[in-house]
Amino acid sequence: MTDSTMNTHAGIDQSAAGRQTRTNTKTYDIVYVALFAVLIAICSWISVPATVPFTLQTMGVFLAVGILGGRRGTLSVLVYILLGAIGLPVFAGFTGGVGILLGNTGGYIIGFLFSALVMWGIERLAGSSLAVQAVSMLIGLLVCYAFGTLWFLYLYNKNNDPVSIAVVLGWCVIPFIIPDLIKIALSLVISRRIKKYAVIH
Repeated sequence: MTDSTMNTHAGIDQSAAGRQTRTNTKTYDIVYVALFAVLIAICSWISVPATVPFTLQTMGVFLAVGILGGRRGTLSVLVYILLGAIGLPVFAGFTGGVGILLGNTGGYIIGFLFSALVMWGIERLAGSSLAVQAVSMLIGLLVCYAFGTLWFLYLYNKNNDPVSIAVVLGWCVIPFIIPDLIKIALSLVISRRIKKYAVIH
């Protein structure tokens, strides 16, 4: 066998190995994204009724990005929202449909996607150390609060007697601050532990 023939076979083997690696990566992507979209749904079902229901959704979002990284985590959040948009009962109270997303509190659900995008962007810029993850989760939470609150304020005032942003913050944000900070702390601990002891391909 000549050197050129051997090189040709080696090139074919490397190309096949590269295709197999890409296929495996895509398979892992699909599995992880689907798994964490389901996790976020399960977290949403654990809820206490309120103006904006108390749920573990934000924790599911933080875990998705913290464990899977920005790209896969963001895709998990997107898949979760799309599943709800087509009518599957993945939102709080086993609800679903576009009507939920377009309702007063829908901005907070859509805000999860912006939170994940912000966390992904910070990860790309500054890495994924514990301190960076903590800061990114805090900023992501603030982005969700801001988007959801402005959405709620607009729709509520459009359909009811106008209220101030301070009133909406009292309904939709202030009661959640301490619980959400606890969720961030738990998400950081859980995600670091899982990444330390489990292999995430």
